[in-house]
Amino acid sequence: MKAIVIGAGIGGLSAAVALKKAGIDCTVFEAVKEIKPVGAAISIWPNGVKCMKHLGMGEMIETYGGPMRFMAYKDHLRGDTLTRFSLAPLVARTGGRPCPVSRAELQREMLNFWGRDAVQFGKRVERVREDDAGVTVTFTDGTTATGDFLIAADGSHSAVRPYVLGYTPERRYAGYVNWNGLVKIDEDIAPAHQWTTFVGEGKRVSLMPVSGGRFYFFFDVPLPAGLAEDRLTLKADLSGYFRGWAPPVQKLIAALDPETTNRIEIHDIEPFDSLVRGNVALLGDAGHSTTPDIGQGGCAAMEDAVVLGDCVRDNHNIALALRQYEALRCDRVRDLVLKARKRCDITHGKDMALTRAWYQELREETGERIINGLCDTIQGGPLG
Repeated sequence: MKAIVIGAGIGGLSAAVALKKAGIDCTVFEAVKEIKPVGAAISIWPNGVKCMKHLGMGEMIETYGGPMRFMAYKDHLRGDTLTRFSLAPLVARTGGRPCPVSRAELQREMLNFWGRDAVQFGKRVERVREDDAGVTVTFTDGTTATGDFLIAADGSHSAVRPYVLGYTPERRYAGYVNWNGLVKIDEDIAPAHQWTTFVGEGKRVSLMPVSGGRFYFFFDVPLPAGLAEDRLTLKADLSGYFRGWAPPVQKLIAALDPETTNRIEIHDIEPFDSLVRGNVALLGDAGHSTTPDIGQGGCAAMEDAVVLGDCVRDNHNIALALRQYEALRCDRVRDLVLKARKRCDITHGKDMALTRAWYQELREETGERIINGLCDTIQGGPLG
């Protein structure tokens, strides 16, 4: 039995490892010649940590996951604390700690775990065809590959997805722009072991600790799509968007490096009713492109991989195994996409009355309500 995996990102490599554990010969193809992670870091919540451990890659998460022990929201102007609480109850209830991790480090370690030389780079999909011989993919360089089944983990702009769905879905602009990067931890900006978020005006500024004494930071600003981007004016742009915000925010803007700061217009895609056609399945962002507002995009891809591996191991009929995978994942990933969309709208002022009500709720928050929500999302995963 032979599988083709399209995409060597977090989802594709997780899938390849899961299939190998299930006894499947697997070849990974990646469109780009060199992987440059999109975004500076990623949140791996306990459901994702459990998946990585299940796949034998837990050590890299423990090594490179930042020590995030507390969570706090702060007022955008005064910088006073709206709420602050320990994440220890979440760890106790879910059986794992949240691990914010640098995307570059995670990508590097996963590639090394799978075998960088075992990935064929520069292989961009042109078309997919199924017949009695299996699934054949043709690449833009004229080469082909054939396998018994194909896993499309080629991201939110998936080239395989139109084949599976029978149409090309539109990406939906979520209404805000995100700037993100890494800076050295400075306790004058935020505590080193805390996820700190400044909120106001439908905007937010957030910092999470990752490995190496660094903060992962991001700025969110509701803006029209398609505005010009210029690294030369990045600091001035942020200073304008966050004029009057608290001193730690100003210090963060002064500390960041425009050359290593990413600017991303955030999109998602309406959830799909199907993830499988014949012996071709969608996985990760290809199957459920979401906004990052609940930090579950990467975790959901890892969950996909675990479920896929289990289905293939337990069912030697590939078509039935993929249908089982689809049945087990469709509702879960739909829930995550829509939950992230709902959180996105409240956080970013789609209805400012609701957003201001949320700010007031934060002032009265003990942590219990937020932790209950996080646990509900985390424990809905395949490993509990």
